[in-house]
Amino acid sequence: MRIVFIGTVEFSLAALKKLISLHAEVVAVATKGESAFNADFVDLAPLCEQEDIPYRYVQDINASDNLDWIRSMQPDVIFCFGWSSLIKKPLLDLAQLGVVGFHPAELPQNRGRHPLIWALALGLHKTASTFFFMDEGADSGNILSQRLVSIDYLDNARTLYDKVTQTALKQIEEFLPALERGNYPNVPQDHSLANAWRKRGKSDGRIDFRMHSRTVYNLVRALTKPYIGAHIEYNGAEIMVWQAAEELINLPNIEPGKVLDIQDNMPLIKCAENALWLKEHEFESLPEIGQYL
Repeated sequence: MRIVFIGTVEFSLAALKKLISLHAEVVAVATKGESAFNADFVDLAPLCEQEDIPYRYVQDINASDNLDWIRSMQPDVIFCFGWSSLIKKPLLDLAQLGVVGFHPAELPQNRGRHPLIWALALGLHKTASTFFFMDEGADSGNILSQRLVSIDYLDNARTLYDKVTQTALKQIEEFLPALERGNYPNVPQDHSLANAWRKRGKSDGRIDFRMHSRTVYNLVRALTKPYIGAHIEYNGAEIMVWQAAEELINLPNIEPGKVLDIQDNMPLIKCAENALWLKEHEFESLPEIGQYL
């Protein structure tokens, strides 16, 4: 089964390595040499050179010259794992088995942008690793494989990314032989259950201590590495916060944003309810106890 692979993020690299380890017939790879959009960007070219796989740097995957190049590889299926633009109909129709996409959410729920970030920011207790046959919609095609992934209180963007990746690699090992045999799941989504998450903006990463401590905690863990980080606006500067921990205390007469304590370079900040330790941050000089953030 001839596979053309499209991808340009950390997960793409892990999936491509998995296919190589399974001796899948990857005949070509489309990737990018740089990306200002993907915080988890990875260039797949070095792996392709190591494994002697033809590759091509592309910006518009739907451009006619890229379609001609992919068509020349005579793919039976196209895997698109980690690409930030929609695949249009000419490419969707190019391979006999179509284009298999990946979305780390429990489709049909939570289609759209930044699924791991939103899942953590909203405090969800589970997500999923979903492979599906792409159509002209966004994450709306028939499901090939789906596995649930738990989200624990201590999970953050890095640990959840890794958990979803490990789950997805096991799924690839399972569905690859089924695709080769032509006997595979192809389950339509119930569109009545669908919602779509929007693209996040810079303001979505701003910490406001008038929020509950859990809300701020979820925001920090959602945006930590490999993503861009949550931030505090303080003295005209943006201070990045990479890790936080809740302190369950009852101080109903203390206003949100007040620095309650400082220990081992970690300020304790009052929230609307409870408080939050800023465990990893980019303060050049710490605020003093009694100041407000």
